[in-house]
Amino acid sequence: MSTPRRPLIAGNWKMNGLRADGESLASDLTDLMKNETDAVFDMVVCPPFTLIAAVADALAGSAIALGAQDCHPAEKGAHTGDVSAAMLADLGCDFVIAGHSERRTNHFESDAAVQAKAAAVQAQGMAAIICIGETEEQRDGAMTFDVVKSQLAGSVPKPSTAANTVIAYEPVWAIGTGRTPSTDEVQEVHALIRTELTAALGAEESAGIRVLYGGSMKPENARDLLALEDVDGGLIGGASLTAENFWAIAQSCV
Repeated sequence: MSTPRRPLIAGNWKMNGLRADGESLASDLTDLMKNETDAVFDMVVCPPFTLIAAVADALAGSAIALGAQDCHPAEKGAHTGDVSAAMLADLGCDFVIAGHSERRTNHFESDAAVQAKAAAVQAQGMAAIICIGETEEQRDGAMTFDVVKSQLAGSVPKPSTAANTVIAYEPVWAIGTGRTPSTDEVQEVHALIRTELTAALGAEESAGIRVLYGGSMKPENARDLLALEDVDGGLIGGASLTAENFWAIAQSCV
């Protein structure tokens, strides 16, 4: 990455881990970060809701930020089983993922729903990691650019800033499959995202917004992906579940 934007390495633990697992993983990462005297990257972990409090304790005093995987757009109310952005902020979260492809697909979340969640996150002083990306069918149909433009326009609140917004490009067909686009394909989409953000938010804010790659980044391909001009970090799924792999990806920023 050849820009002044500081890389962000974000771990999405998805629906994995019991209390002991989460505490152990967070503690291992905390120890690794404490030995990193001059880190050139930022790191955040997003455990499932049940582990947020325990992970917060394990991360205490470290430079690793805490995040969550989703939230409800309302601050409170009759929403059984949901968690608000205010509740997550109260637990010490700094980031919340909005619109992950699994939420869009499995829970039928629209761009408007994602935008409402992102706005709720921003209103609580946290940063929203807003996910966008095309399916395999859309990629094969040469619709990638149209999908990315449409999802950006519909999912990013206005105004958004570099301080409260992160974009994660997730080619849906690459998540959990071991497949990844070529580096040229990744850079092409990330450059488009930057162009669209500039048009929507202005050049100054766009220049500071980090755009993460979120499709099967792992230690073996992280260095090549993170070296791309418009890739500012990664939203890591499976590889974030072991400290060794997650840390190896972070070290690829060096």
